[in-house]
Amino acid sequence: MTMNTTGEPHGSYGDPPTMPLRPIPAMPGVPPQPGHAPQPTHPPAGPAGAVPTPRKPQEQPTAPASTARSGLIMALGSLASRALGFVRSAMIVAALTTGPIGDAFNVGNSLPNIVYMMLIGGALASVFVPELVQAAQTHKDGGVAYTDRLLTICGVMLVVLTVGAWLAAPAIVDLYSNYTGAQRDLTIAFARWCLPQIFFYGVFTLLGQVLNSRDRFGAMMWTPVLNNVVAIGVFGLYMVIGGEATKAEQMTSGQTMLLGLGSTLGIVIQALGLLPSLRAAKFRWRPRFDWRGSGLTKPLRAAGWALLLVIVTQLSFAVITRLSTSAGKHGEALGLPGVGNAAYNYAYQLFVVPQGVITISLVTALLPRMSRSAAARDLTAVGSDLAGMLRSSAGMIVPAAVLLVALAEQICSVAYLYGGMTPDKVQVIAQTLMAFAIGLPAFCAQYALARGFYAMGDARTPFWLTVATTLTNAGLSCVAYWLLPVRWIIVGMAGAQTVACVVSIVLTGWALGRRLRQAPPPAGAAAAYNPEATVMLGLRRGPARSGLDGGQVVTLHLAIALACVPGALAGHWIASGCASALGGGLIGNLIGLGLGSLTVLASLFLLARPLGAGASVAPLARKLRIPYPAPAAANSGKHRR
Repeated sequence: MTMNTTGEPHGSYGDPPTMPLRPIPAMPGVPPQPGHAPQPTHPPAGPAGAVPTPRKPQEQPTAPASTARSGLIMALGSLASRALGFVRSAMIVAALTTGPIGDAFNVGNSLPNIVYMMLIGGALASVFVPELVQAAQTHKDGGVAYTDRLLTICGVMLVVLTVGAWLAAPAIVDLYSNYTGAQRDLTIAFARWCLPQIFFYGVFTLLGQVLNSRDRFGAMMWTPVLNNVVAIGVFGLYMVIGGEATKAEQMTSGQTMLLGLGSTLGIVIQALGLLPSLRAAKFRWRPRFDWRGSGLTKPLRAAGWALLLVIVTQLSFAVITRLSTSAGKHGEALGLPGVGNAAYNYAYQLFVVPQGVITISLVTALLPRMSRSAAARDLTAVGSDLAGMLRSSAGMIVPAAVLLVALAEQICSVAYLYGGMTPDKVQVIAQTLMAFAIGLPAFCAQYALARGFYAMGDARTPFWLTVATTLTNAGLSCVAYWLLPVRWIIVGMAGAQTVACVVSIVLTGWALGRRLRQAPPPAGAAAAYNPEATVMLGLRRGPARSGLDGGQVVTLHLAIALACVPGALAGHWIASGCASALGGGLIGNLIGLGLGSLTVLASLFLLARPLGAGASVAPLARKLRIPYPAPAAANSGKHRR
């Protein structure tokens, strides 16, 4: 499924940065870009020359925190949550495995999870932050009334959406699967208990955006820890009280309620966990229904496009879910258990870990700053910020993708080889993860570039880009289902996701670059423009530049991947041999995973400098406390290593 996630829909784990990222400088010879200048705190005067009335001193918003520091706070919060998510995922797999009950729970819990992914990972999260930032800067009351109205109308919409989804639970289950009999009844029961999560996910998202617009990022990444704690307790209790059912007919109504209601309770607690931070930010929400003429048309129109984006993604997800559940049924009939929807979802959980820990943390912290640049009509700064973020994160995203490909079997064994899981089932998940992981850099980059449109208040373009991506993903998934043997269907569907990610980043990069170049450069940019350097780098002639530096960013990613390849080959052989020699259990896989990871990192650090990627890898080395030569200064006149 072509989705951008942020939170903990199922729980997972990953390795985040442990120190603030340092921006990677541009290539030597590139003219200074306006986007690297300090960003204005307030937009320029309006068309009539009127300056917005400032807030009272006690209402002044806090100064924007360092993007790197904010990204660090969120990354650490995501790490803590995903560390517990690792335990949570292991317990879910141990309790439900990848058989019929696991498939039923995943399908029943899919709608609230996928709505959450879109709400926080793209749609409302990116639509509302720019609006709230602008209201805080331009409204006489600092945007207080505007925020209250926006939250009120969105809350009403969430209630309607949740109630409608709950009433339509049987139709939703039929859309997502082709189950019959007891399997269908169990899935509907899970859906009934889980669908109320939509409202609380929405509340969590909306309140989190209020905090983000005020440069308070930590709570939204730390409160999912509470959700994971509740989920661990729920599934642990299920196993203690005798949750040994393997077929839908064996599940009692009490067991179904425990798993479904317990999962929803975790989301309720997660949303309530934001209240202390909201109080610290001196935010008090008062319901307001005076919506007419209040300036809500623009954000609601953007939210309408976001809702359409959710619908399109849901349709694509429904296609993929039906295909994967059908593959699971065929696999059961052929004696090939574990080749269905649950295995696809478990692989996807691991695949999105690097994006959640690294990319989303950095982009969420960067979005308010990009929104201020867009409000000041400095679009080149928006592109430059995105390019800098992609360069800074490349040293972690690309090695993470290589590790997921090279050590997939050991990673999945450590994560899921518990309870009723067998090595054959884990191998299916591992192969699916490998197919997903190849597209990880494109997946993360597309997420970041799409935020550029949202920073400019454009939700329509991301919608049409999503349509193209989801059509590609769903279409190729159908091809995989029709042409591949049952054993390889979900692996082929994961490969379809990877192809869709590549298509998406090409389209998104082209569209965003074109959009950023349409605006005239800000004052002083023409003087900094160096046509000779522009021609040398093969960039667009003229002073209008996007700031994205797409060719350099792609080259950097390829160089880092090439530096990792020798270590990946050796690490895969070492990890497999170590795990086999020690019996293939948890200890053997952990040791093999550790040795294989060290081999990949050693290859990365040894070869990055000769390949010209030393500046991007150096921050990762510092985070790991590894001595690493600092790259040469960008103005030294020599190629930076």
